[in-house]
Amino acid sequence: SYFGDKSSCVENVSTLNLTSSSSVRGLNSTCIGKTPLSTRSVCRSHTPLMGYSVTSSSAVSAHAVASVIVAVVEGRGLARGEVGMASIDLKNPEVILSQFADNTTYAKVITKLKILTPLEIIMSNTACDAGNTTKLFSLITEHFRNVTFTTVQRKYFNETKGLEYVEQLCASEFSTIFMEVQSKYYCLAAAAALLKYVEFIQNSVYAPKSLKVRFQGSEKTAMIDSSSAQNLELVINNRDSRNSHTLFGVLNYTKTPGGSRRLRSNILEPLVDAETINTRLDCVQELLQDEELFFGLQAVISKFLDTEQLLSVLVQIPKQDTVKTAESKITNLIYLKHTLELVEPLKAALRSCNTPLLKAYYNSLEDTRFGIILEKITTVINDDTRYTKGCLNMRTQKCYAVKPNINEFLDIARRTYTEIVDDIAGMITQLAEKYSLPMKTSFSSARGFFIQMNVDCSTLPNGQLPSEFTKITKMKNTYSFTSADLIKMNERCQESLREIYHMTYLIVCKLLNEIYEHIHCLYKLSDIVSMLDMLLSFAHACTLSDYVRPEFTDTLAIKQGWHPILEKIAMEKPVSNNTYLTEGNNFVIITGPNMSGKSTYLKQIALCQIMAQIGSYVPAEYCSFRIAEQIFTRIGMDDDIETNASTFMKEMKEITYIIQNANDKSLIIIDELGRGTSAEEGIGICYAACEYLLNLKAFTLFATHFLELCHMDALYPNVENYHFEVQHVRSSAGKKEKIAYTYALSKGYTEEKNYGLKAAEVSSLPSSVILDAKEITNHIAKQILHRQKSTPQMIKQRAVYHLAMRLVQTARNSRLDPDSLRIFLKGLKKKYEASCPAPGQNDEQQ
Repeated sequence: SYFGDKSSCVENVSTLNLTSSSSVRGLNSTCIGKTPLSTRSVCRSHTPLMGYSVTSSSAVSAHAVASVIVAVVEGRGLARGEVGMASIDLKNPEVILSQFADNTTYAKVITKLKILTPLEIIMSNTACDAGNTTKLFSLITEHFRNVTFTTVQRKYFNETKGLEYVEQLCASEFSTIFMEVQSKYYCLAAAAALLKYVEFIQNSVYAPKSLKVRFQGSEKTAMIDSSSAQNLELVINNRDSRNSHTLFGVLNYTKTPGGSRRLRSNILEPLVDAETINTRLDCVQELLQDEELFFGLQAVISKFLDTEQLLSVLVQIPKQDTVKTAESKITNLIYLKHTLELVEPLKAALRSCNTPLLKAYYNSLEDTRFGIILEKITTVINDDTRYTKGCLNMRTQKCYAVKPNINEFLDIARRTYTEIVDDIAGMITQLAEKYSLPMKTSFSSARGFFIQMNVDCSTLPNGQLPSEFTKITKMKNTYSFTSADLIKMNERCQESLREIYHMTYLIVCKLLNEIYEHIHCLYKLSDIVSMLDMLLSFAHACTLSDYVRPEFTDTLAIKQGWHPILEKIAMEKPVSNNTYLTEGNNFVIITGPNMSGKSTYLKQIALCQIMAQIGSYVPAEYCSFRIAEQIFTRIGMDDDIETNASTFMKEMKEITYIIQNANDKSLIIIDELGRGTSAEEGIGICYAACEYLLNLKAFTLFATHFLELCHMDALYPNVENYHFEVQHVRSSAGKKEKIAYTYALSKGYTEEKNYGLKAAEVSSLPSSVILDAKEITNHIAKQILHRQKSTPQMIKQRAVYHLAMRLVQTARNSRLDPDSLRIFLKGLKKKYEASCPAPGQNDEQQ
């Protein structure tokens, strides 16, 4: 951390003694010992984030380096299972508090941690005492093997101290947090340990009233467990983590790191409030309809730097001043000026907007504090000082940032620096003339000033440079080198720079003290920029494909929807299919041969649901969704059919998790359950799981090869059967038959009942064996069909059930005028009559 060199941090270890010596007894190397910095030399690279100035790093790589530290604590005794969490991103001065009751699988804790992608996890030393390790600690260390673990003494998890921290550090704009958390003891305890630890490793303290503190309840977002996020490839491609073929990759056209971070967190935690989602969709619609607004906003947003990281640096007070501290503060003041100068262009771009959210953002930018801060900055900082690319250009901006005549000694130091730089340029010009070589002055942050030239080595005397040049490097025909005199002049230059930075730093600190009371408006600006960036990204994605705006009802209806990631991979529109689930038909069984498209279709539905709930348009001709509070997926692989204990246990863990956590508002996707064991056991497990889920009003799609499950529709009227069609094509010789995949979904269950026998027919098995197999299969199939045949009474009950559900759904959602409604109801009556058994088939038939 630039706020203090390592030696000064190490000197503090003995006095702070954050961690307990007992924390490593009987544990693996993931736990850190008595002093937190005892292993820092190995993983020090994870804390210099605060030591860098804000840069316009690419939005795509915004998540490449983890920067979140999380503290986790669990209640003891009767309170076991009550978990408190506190996290802070070292790039963003925002503390997020969470407290919730979790079950014995700790699914919520693991999911939240997966979303945060922590750099380091802090827990109490009592959670991992030798011989008494808690289940929560064991599960977290198992799921996060590559994350640094630190244990601190339990006394630092102090809820009273945590509340004091919140009162002391929370900015006034977010003071309502006190009411939310004052009785949530475990998240406050986690906050106390977290903030104490962060101040220690950063060797700095947060300024009073400087942090954004918020409580994040799990009820405001949909829960997608980490296994489902992986199955759906939401943010990471399963085959290649660097590949952008993910939902994040499909939607990510953000221009700022903050926008990219917001998009990622929204994909992993979609919204559940339809009003908020529709507010976002209104914005996306306006951006699509108004090109001037779209391109105007995009042009301004792309100029913003990482506002959150800028804030994070500005609100910290270093415990000691160093040259690097000074340089960083000067740099970030320049970035602050650059950011504030973009407020007016952003307002101008939003001036003609119509949607409520965009208007609210425009009004927020009317905050007078933006102008006050910028005015105070421009009284001290030169008007033409601005963020520029290139280390030498930026160094020049920092040197001459402060206006002349404010500090006489600073002006003298800058003249001295200018003279040294001119002398360096003059000396290199003289050397070029002396040796008749095309030398030029170059600069890098690592080497300072050095000499560079492009020349063929054959033109040099004896193929070598003169002896006075040292540190020679060569790349193709480009030579880089220096000399003893140039090294000395670089040292003089650095000494002069240190004086300039020191004096500038004193002026900057005084300026920051003056503007500090107004600086919290930047939290608002940061939120506006990241949200606008994400909404622009959604609109951009729509322009590249025929997405439509989703509606929110009590029905999941997708007309001609397609897989968004597959479209990006194939560079053309995939085969489209319909989807329809209601409260009365909430369980769909899907069948079809291997590779017919079942898994792709199931993923497509979940991805479309997530896109709708984050405020994006959806790949379909029309779509309506019921808000899902949880999204569960159990996705099998067509080539993963070997029977082994590990596969079977993984299946059982996944289906157990779904059964334990699903509710009436869940979307459940299950693919190929029971493939890891025998057919008899697989059918039994699938049947039992289906019957349990049928008791819920959750929307469930269940893909299977077990055709026996298809007869459940005779017992349960809310079950529907669909299958993926295949066509049989004979070769030109007419002897062999091939299967052509249509990837089209049709009603009913697959007629490819003997897919294995057809595969055997094209193999080298003797014909007598194949004939025997067919005969046995037909005999068994007739027995099963006889037992599961529907009676006329069952058929009528099913028809009555479907009619009742359609009538209820029409009453809730119909927008038809009276004449159209009358026609629709007549159609329902005809459909009902057609689906009932003919008179005389049953004594009860009327």
